[in-house]
Formats: sequence, C-alpha cells, structure tokens
Amino acid sequence: MKRTFWKEAVVYQIYPRSFQDSNGDGVGDLQGIISRLDYLQKLGVDVVWLSPVYKSPNDDNGYDISDYEDIMDEFGTLKDWEELLAGLHERGMKLMMDLVINHSSDEHAWFAESRSSKDNPYRDYYIWRPGGPEGALPNNWSSIFSGPAWEQDEATGEYYLHLFSRKQPDLNWENPQLREALYKMMAFWLDKGVDGLRMDVINLISKVEGLPSVQHEDLALGELAGGGEYYMNGPRVHEYLQEMNREVLSKYDVMTVGETPGATVEDAILYTDEDRHELQMVFQFEHMDVDSGQGGKWNVVPWTLKGLRDILHKWQVGLADKGWNSLYLNNHDQPRMVSRFGDDGKYRVQSAKMLATLLHTLKGTPYIYQGEEIGMTNVKFPVLEDYKDIEILNMYREKVTEGGADHDTILQAIHTKGRDNARTPMQWDASANAGFTTGTPWLKLNPRYTEINVEQALADADSVFYYYQELIRLRKQHPIMVYGDYELLLPEHEYIYAYTRTLEGEKWLILLNFSDAPQTVDLPDELNAVTGTIIGNYSEEPAAMDRSTLRPYEARVCRIG
Repeated sequence: MKRTFWKEAVVYQIYPRSFQDSNGDGVGDLQGIISRLDYLQKLGVDVVWLSPVYKSPNDDNGYDISDYEDIMDEFGTLKDWEELLAGLHERGMKLMMDLVINHSSDEHAWFAESRSSKDNPYRDYYIWRPGGPEGALPNNWSSIFSGPAWEQDEATGEYYLHLFSRKQPDLNWENPQLREALYKMMAFWLDKGVDGLRMDVINLISKVEGLPSVQHEDLALGELAGGGEYYMNGPRVHEYLQEMNREVLSKYDVMTVGETPGATVEDAILYTDEDRHELQMVFQFEHMDVDSGQGGKWNVVPWTLKGLRDILHKWQVGLADKGWNSLYLNNHDQPRMVSRFGDDGKYRVQSAKMLATLLHTLKGTPYIYQGEEIGMTNVKFPVLEDYKDIEILNMYREKVTEGGADHDTILQAIHTKGRDNARTPMQWDASANAGFTTGTPWLKLNPRYTEINVEQALADADSVFYYYQELIRLRKQHPIMVYGDYELLLPEHEYIYAYTRTLEGEKWLILLNFSDAPQTVDLPDELNAVTGTIIGNYSEEPAAMDRSTLRPYEARVCRIG
C-alpha cells in the first residue's frame, strides 16, 4: 500500500454557518473560523473541510451556488478567505473546499442565460426537456428533496431537471464547454492554494441517455418514483472523472474525496483505485441507511450492531488492497453519532469515546464533524417552526400537510434523522448563545449547550476532546493505525465489535462494547497475550480477572504479543 499524506490525515469538517459568528448577525462566518484556528490546532487535525462558502441565495444553505469564484456576503470576502487559508497553512493545516458541480443555483449567471431562450449559447449548460401531452412531466423522477424532479420555466415553456431543490438545476455534463468552464473554475481555487476538494454528489453527474421514466408495475399513472438507477454512477461518470483528473487534478498536489450516494464497494474501487486516476476516496452511505426502512430515511427502524458491523466490515475488506475508505458516522447531512449509535444520556462521554475509537482504528481516513469532538447530541425542537432545513420542510409538507400523515410520528422522525441535528450552532461555552454569536442565531441552539461545550471540555482532563486529541496523536505515531491489515473477530456477537490491525509483525486488538451493559469477550488464546493497553475510554485499567469483560460502552485498544 503506497503511503500518502491523505491516507494519514485526520479531517475536520466545518459547517461555516454554524461554527462561529464574528459580527453578531447570527450567522457563522470566515472571521469566526479564523478566531478558532488555535482550537483546531490544539485538537491536532491535519485538514479542515469547509462546507460551501461561495456566493449563494441559500436555498440549500450554500449547496446552491450562484458564483463559484466569490464568497457569500454573510460569510465575508475573498480577502477573509485568503486570510483563513494563510492561517491554516501557518499552523500546519490544509484546506479542503466543497465542490458542488452536479448542479448550480438557478440564480447563477449561466442559468439566467440558459433559461432566456432555446437558442442561447448557455441553453445546453443545463438539462431541458419539453413536456409530454397535456402538460405531463418529461419523466416520472422524483426530487431527492420531495416532489417532481422537473420545473417548468415560463420563458420557454420547457422543463429543467433538478434532482434536488427547484432552485438547484442540474448541470449538463454532456456539454464539453460546460466541463471546460468547471475545470477552469477548479483551477482558479487550486491556484490560490486549496489543498483538497470534497465533491458533492459527484456520482450523479452522468445521466442515462434519454432520461427514461422508472418502469414498475406498482406505479400508478402520473406517480413519481426515485429514478436513481438512471443517474447514480451513470454511464459516463468515470470518463468525466478521468478527464477532470487529467485536465486539472493531476497538475496539483491535491486531496480528493467524492460523495457517492448509492455506490457499492465495486463502484468505490472504480472511483478510488490509484491506477485509474479518478478520486482518492469516496463517502459511501450504506452504513448511514442502517436504520432506514422501506421508503427511505424517514421510516426509522431500529439498527443492530450486526447490521452496522456487517456493512463496515464489507467496506474494510472490499477496499483492503485497492481504493481507500473515508471513515465517518456523522456530518452536516446526518444526525449526531452519539445520539444515533451511542447513548446521549448516562453514557454520553463513554459512548462518544467508543465511537471515536471505532472511526480512528479502522482502515481509512477519519472525518470529524464539528462538535463531535465534544460529544454534541441531537436536538428535539418541539415545534416544526424551529427547523430551517429545506429537506425537512419539504418532507413535512408532502407527508403531513398534503399526505395526511400523523404530525407526531413525522416530528419524531425529524428528531431522529433530520439534518438540523447537525446544524445547531457550535457550543463554545455556557454563556448566552453558547459563545456562538452576540446576536440571534440563524438556527436555535441545542439547549444542552450549558453542560456540553468546548470550555467545559477543555477544563476536564477526562473529556471527549482530549480523547480525540490522543487518538489523533497515536495515529501520527503508529503507522499500524493507518496501514495495518484489518481482521474481524466475533462476527456474530450481538454487542461487541472486535477486530485486529496488523503491520510488520505488530498486532493491535480493538474491542468495542456497543451496549449499556457489561459484555463478556471470548477470544482465542493467542489474542489474550495482551502486553499493554494503548488507549481506552475508562480511566481505570480492568482488573486482571476482568480482562474478558467489557464495561458499558467500553473501548479498549491493546497490543498483542
């Protein structure tokens, strides 16, 4: 396995709107991030990934870009951005920017031209189709954000495709002029010194020719259907990514990760095999669907450790020799991991550390989402009006207002899986608004900020923060954490995830208890030859006779032999 910086790095994701406000307008900004760089340096992370900071009308909180080469007014200026980049580089950290090039905002200059007439030179930058007879939609695809994936535009009477919000028209990657314009934009940022690119839904850029409707015997006439099989991992996606690599990425020392919903292990190998010259790693979502029932994420079903472990194991084994894993359990689109996979009550600290141990001892590059390192939790806003996320609001309208579903049931699903769980402002201290802003925050704070905050974490030697700091330090010291071979143990245990990592004659044993009760571990004799605990989330070492028992949510990393 070739050794590279990006395999050894630990990445910290910042959702700028919710990280730190510097001017009292209630919205996080670039100067706010700059004021917290010493904190990130203290944590020890190598790369900071910024969710989009480009000009945007904020229909989808910055993932709808109206100008790729300028900064959103709420966040600051290009000069502020340059100061942030310099501040990171001075502290030995790198910057990864979010690249959103499956779609733009409908307020982008390209779309303004495209919609103006059918013969405009920019018309083909987007995907336009005439309607069917009697005003029928061009096909029956549904938007990922609910409703149809098509919007009729008054100027020409035709429909444009939007897999997400109607204000996020899909770009037409079939057009070579569009691709050239996007590559030029990427070079603009890379020439400024950007070190990495996280590519939003990059595996949706190639659609099946003809954009066929979903055919299913159970579909009623006019009923919408997902359509993912016609645009996820499409026919030309690898051709486009290889072209992107050839024209732009290969000319810079840049870290790349692609967000690839619906990608299988086999797809991921194609995207990330170093010999194919596409991307370095992908975000896959299979483990994020472990608690989704029929009908998608809002049908929440109980998850099991076996279900989660089987998926993680499959990806560990599948990308063992070709490709590379990205390791995450939460981000700006997912609920907080300690509430979802741990215990955000009595065992919040222990389970947050246990989950961190999992992410930092599997093979791959760990991603920390802001607030994860202090054990931030989901929020349960009592009324719908407290939520701001377009996905939540569209889903509620479709299911409750229009579909007659039970309000309380849907609100409970929002409490469990809603994206705003991750977007409540960062909790810096116990003062008003958690030290995030002197104004009114754009999204309400999680009321637990008075007990869970950075100031409290830094004052407690046994906090989640310092445990993360130690995991990152160990990763820098021990190549086994990055490059060691992974082998699963106890594949059927209901509550324990156990595995080894092995490199050049060194072997580590990782034991993780995913329950709130003690669990007994029955391991082969050769794995009982423990010569020391490398890290664990309980301050007291287990007594010799109790080595076979894991305490509630215990994590233990031991050296063998």
